[in-house]
Amino acid sequence: MSYPLTRRKFIHLGTGAIAATTVANNVLQPAVLSATPRPVAPSDTIRFASIGTGVRGCELLQASTQVSGVKCVAVCDLYDSRHIAAQEAVGDPSVETTREYRTILDRKDIDAVIIATMDHQHRHIFEDACAAGKDVYCEKPMSHTVEDGFAMVESVRKYNRIAQIGSQRVSSVLYAKAKEIYDSGKLGEVYSINAYWDRNSPSGAWVYPIPPDASEKTIDWNTFLYNAPKRPFDAIRFFRWRCFTDYGEGLAGDLFVHLISGIHYVTGTNTTAQRAQSSGGLYHFKDGRDYPDLIETLYDYPNFKVTLRCNLNNDGGEFIGFYGTKGTMIIKDATVTYKPQDTRPQPEGYSTFGWPKAMRDEYLKEWDAEHPNPAPLDYSVDEEAESYANPPGYSDTAHHEANFFHAVRTRKPVTENEIFGNHAAIGCHLSNFAYFNKCVAVWDESQKKIVKG
Repeated sequence: MSYPLTRRKFIHLGTGAIAATTVANNVLQPAVLSATPRPVAPSDTIRFASIGTGVRGCELLQASTQVSGVKCVAVCDLYDSRHIAAQEAVGDPSVETTREYRTILDRKDIDAVIIATMDHQHRHIFEDACAAGKDVYCEKPMSHTVEDGFAMVESVRKYNRIAQIGSQRVSSVLYAKAKEIYDSGKLGEVYSINAYWDRNSPSGAWVYPIPPDASEKTIDWNTFLYNAPKRPFDAIRFFRWRCFTDYGEGLAGDLFVHLISGIHYVTGTNTTAQRAQSSGGLYHFKDGRDYPDLIETLYDYPNFKVTLRCNLNNDGGEFIGFYGTKGTMIIKDATVTYKPQDTRPQPEGYSTFGWPKAMRDEYLKEWDAEHPNPAPLDYSVDEEAESYANPPGYSDTAHHEANFFHAVRTRKPVTENEIFGNHAAIGCHLSNFAYFNKCVAVWDESQKKIVKG
């Protein structure tokens, strides 16, 4: 059944506006990637080291070359060939290399460190770095366990350090625009948020090729294990560590944490979800891993619900949808789009078609009388949608690092401190707890632990 388009479906009676179909397409302004607003002398350059120079570590090192006022002076990794890869990432073969991170912490000429190791190594390196007087940029997820996260938060407080967690969406110009739209009230009340990050490739599922020189001679296997269960050398576990609960947090720690951090930032949330329910399974990548290749989690927050999905069997990309009572905002890969809803007063046009014509006509007559048209000069034009995109070549990773190094120099707050990062990491732990225990995972704030619901 179809209904005629009445003038009231076009003319904005409640606010005196005429709906238009214009879409505003805008390229956002790039950020100034600098630790300082003015050139500095070599003696005033922030000197940093990277502990962990694998895939992400080298990405961070390469991004740091876009930030002025900083210099990488040392790198550490348990696999020897990564030392060369790190030097290549920063374009400096003279950068000092080591397997032993404590030699870096002992250096008085190093101001800050990047921690880009396996998740289960984060806590002890983080604590040692704080105790050594170094500021810390720690890759996401911040912690491997709930207990680790709170110990790391305490370490920052105890040693009065600057710490930033590496979920770079928190520094993105795209997410800043999304936050601006959200804070404007254009969306109305947002009770539902849906997000996913789907990939469909062996690399996306961490099935990385094993380097031909990988062996117990080129890798410090015992130090890699640290407090994980002891086992014979296994290059697959070393290079594909995200697949295993001993060292990583699976899809939740790799991808959920980005979505959670982005949602927290845009909505101004700096707390932990109250509970989580998860579903999923291991469907394709049955290669001995512990974690599923598909996981979906429903989170309960005090004021809204969040559903997250990561699927390693479909290339859906990155998406966050904010569904409000007045409009919808979608972040999809490198764009953000806002579309208002038509919330103008409308006469009922569906159920009244079951009324006799005379009764329906009387209802419409009364409705018209109660909702008079605005004066001609009171009409205005609404945009149908707004759309924004990242500037060409923009790197939110470099932007995030620039924010960290600026905080190191000025001692002003970072964009993603250890408390914010810990809340996001707990969201990952809630998801995995619910999945593996086949239960509702409840956050017990009084005990600072996850319990079965």
